[in-house]
Amino acid sequence: MIPLLHKYSKSAAMVATQVFNDKPLGLVSNFALRLFHVAILLSLWRTVMADEGAVAGMSLEAVQTYTLIAAVFNAQLSGRTRIDDDLWSGKIANRLLRPMGIYGQILAEMVGGWIPDLLLFSLPLLLAAPLLGVDPWPATWMAGLWFAVSLTFAIAVGTALDLFFAACMVFLEHSIYALQRIRTALTLLLSGRLIPLALLPWGLGEYLELLPFASLVSAPLRIYTGTGDPHDLVPLQAAWAVVLWVAAHALWRHNRERLVTHGG
Repeated sequence: MIPLLHKYSKSAAMVATQVFNDKPLGLVSNFALRLFHVAILLSLWRTVMADEGAVAGMSLEAVQTYTLIAAVFNAQLSGRTRIDDDLWSGKIANRLLRPMGIYGQILAEMVGGWIPDLLLFSLPLLLAAPLLGVDPWPATWMAGLWFAVSLTFAIAVGTALDLFFAACMVFLEHSIYALQRIRTALTLLLSGRLIPLALLPWGLGEYLELLPFASLVSAPLRIYTGTGDPHDLVPLQAAWAVVLWVAAHALWRHNRERLVTHGG
């Protein structure tokens, strides 16, 4: 077990240091643009909800904290791996030949990719939260503990969704770019990443909360802001994580021989 963990940790470290191969100006401009995006969203919420009070149980303060924390944990709540790029480039063949499980490789590299993002963007954003007029702390200390549990299940749901969509791409022998656009659009619209689902019109949020995309983003953020009951949200996340991982694994086993069409 220890040698295996050492291999995975090395894979994560290699990915974590790759970002520093870029020029410093590129890194700074990327994070600066993301910070500007967060500041714009916060300003828009202040304008829209200035005189509204609480809307669907969410106050302006809760919505701003929701938006900030969504940006802080953007990478974790995205659940994106490198599997689609591996399929496009044919690197999936090399993964299958390595003395490590393919899921372990993908997850280790995903975690490695989080490290520079957390250090160079998430931490500075948290420190700058008071300057942006946002309280970055969870609603209660218990909400913070439940958030950690919910975030774990959100990551499980996100990675399972990513593997499932990639498996669908192999099964359909479809363009990687088309599947990426579909997944991005569905996640953005149905997860509550951009707009909290509770604020959607006609009560749509109540129905969308039942979908796996809501378990990816909306559930942990609602728990963090104290606007959702973890006893309802976390079991639903756990159920979706199990269902999606079983489905993704079964589809990958079925598609194994089809990988040749993608360079495998």
